[in-house]
Amino acid sequence: MPPEEREHHEDGYRGDAVLVFDRREVPVDVELRGFFQPIDGRYHWYGRIAANDEVTALVEGGARTALLRTPTGSATGSLTDPDPWSRYRVSGTSTPPFAVD
Repeated sequence: MPPEEREHHEDGYRGDAVLVFDRREVPVDVELRGFFQPIDGRYHWYGRIAANDEVTALVEGGARTALLRTPTGSATGSLTDPDPWSRYRVSGTSTPPFAVD
């Protein structure tokens, strides 16, 4: 199916970012995607944070939300349990932390 015929168009960002836990900033590498959901009228974004020992220590210590900042934006997201490669999933429902067409 051609991309223009998909149910919804996904935007994205891959590259450097910073996770901000309260006042602690952790440089990370991310891969993010997102789309506008017409059913609820909100933009949903999500992605993975590359394995990072500082992020693991903070999440295991109880941190589950953080501000995610990229060169083109920032947004607060929720972090969930890591996958088998120690990458944390991050997601949010808001203006995304990356530029959207």
